[in-house]
Amino acid sequence: MKLVFFNDYTMGVLKGDRVVDVSGVVKDIPHVGPGDLMNGLIARFDAYRSKLEAAVAASEGVPVAGVKLRSPLPRPGNIDCMAVNYMEDGTLPAAAPINAFHKAANCVIGPGDQMVLPDVPATIFEGEAELALVIGKRASNVAAADAMGYVFGYVNFIDGSARGLPPANNVFFQMKSRATFAPMGPYLVTADEVPNPQKLQVRLWNNGTLMQNFNTDDMAHNIPRCIEWASSIHTLEPGDVIATGTNHRGLNPFMDGDTIELECEGMGRLKFGIRDDLKRTWARETRLQRQQAGHATPTPQLTGKYATKA
Repeated sequence: MKLVFFNDYTMGVLKGDRVVDVSGVVKDIPHVGPGDLMNGLIARFDAYRSKLEAAVAASEGVPVAGVKLRSPLPRPGNIDCMAVNYMEDGTLPAAAPINAFHKAANCVIGPGDQMVLPDVPATIFEGEAELALVIGKRASNVAAADAMGYVFGYVNFIDGSARGLPPANNVFFQMKSRATFAPMGPYLVTADEVPNPQKLQVRLWNNGTLMQNFNTDDMAHNIPRCIEWASSIHTLEPGDVIATGTNHRGLNPFMDGDTIELECEGMGRLKFGIRDDLKRTWARETRLQRQQAGHATPTPQLTGKYATKA
């Protein structure tokens, strides 16, 4: 099943190229906003699944093209992002120690929205293409062998980054938790529709050019291990998100006016824009292209506020 929010955060279920309004089915779930509603449905999904299926079967729905899709997870309780969790197409000699960071839940935006680059002296702005998993039931100190039983579903996720902010070594919070820096969507796919999440192609396009293209089989620490480790640190609740990391070789500058598209295999395509009121520019190159050209430093800013003169 593919769950969505559309228009004014009406809950729906995708039916081919149409969406069925199921708000009447879930209206009795206690909530004060759409985030609570989705998290509440996830926690009670076994009791509601057959009702949702009946509602979908009984309705033709409306064309998806005629509605405004929103993030299916507008306010997760937690967003845990795995750090350096890919072997970079097998080029790393060893896996980095397992690590993660928290991204603020109110960073979330959805399809058709804009990631806004703030007025800060970042050396570069990037967005990391990631498969994110969504927790389905309370998880604390879960063993890796049992971890997949705690997965509700999966969603496309972008980890926005404002890199190189001063002072040195004071990085993750101010780099990762900027407003709009967590695009997610266009829908939440239940786990039963994803036979092997450890074998999915992940692709990101910037203005139609394919920039990131990798497979989740390149993860350094697989999904069960990520759940095991994260749940050993804090309790995970229904609707919490674990973003599983990215292959950094295709990372590229995000700039004003860019159109970004992300598609993890089977998750649909998340499309959003970039806005930078300062109109800063960088060269159009990936990290790998820069490394292959013999440069050890990040892509330098070319124009705009904070650009350094040669």
